[in-house]
Amino acid sequence: MKGLLLSCLIGSCALLAGCGSTPASSSVDDSLSKALQAHTAGKLDEATVAYFETLAKDPKNKFAFYNLGVIAQGQNRAAAAEAYYRLAIEQDARMGSALFNLAILRALAGANQEAAELYRRVIAIDPNYAAAHFNLGLVLRLLGQNAEAQQELAKAQQLDAKLVAPSPSASPAPRVSPSPTR
Repeated sequence: MKGLLLSCLIGSCALLAGCGSTPASSSVDDSLSKALQAHTAGKLDEATVAYFETLAKDPKNKFAFYNLGVIAQGQNRAAAAEAYYRLAIEQDARMGSALFNLAILRALAGANQEAAELYRRVIAIDPNYAAAHFNLGLVLRLLGQNAEAQQELAKAQQLDAKLVAPSPSASPAPRVSPSPTR
């Protein structure tokens, strides 16, 4: 799946380059492609450097910020991950993957009300995002909003039969959106 995603991303960059992109945007695409390749290969230090190269050329590149967040989250650096996701969201308030991962971090930090609001934003962007409904249901349980929690958990299972409502003591699954992303 990652290989297919990467192939599509690289193909998209090639198409954009062939459609009259400027040298500056081509340079950004090259840096981002280099970062994505390193990230996919598990070369996280190399990917981090390349994402920062991308940001040096395009300081508002939401994909670089997002993927730096994914790397930081995978390394259990929650504060850094949160900062990068917030920067990605500043660039694109509808970036569902950044909102979803930020919601996970906020839930893990005990900020359940904020996590619920973030999951609702994800669902507003993509009403069929089963994992967002599922995690929202779990957070709502923690907030004591059991009726709404049950509705969200039922919706999650309707969208993805593998998502079975856990016992009421369960906490949100710390899933990270697939990465790298572009």
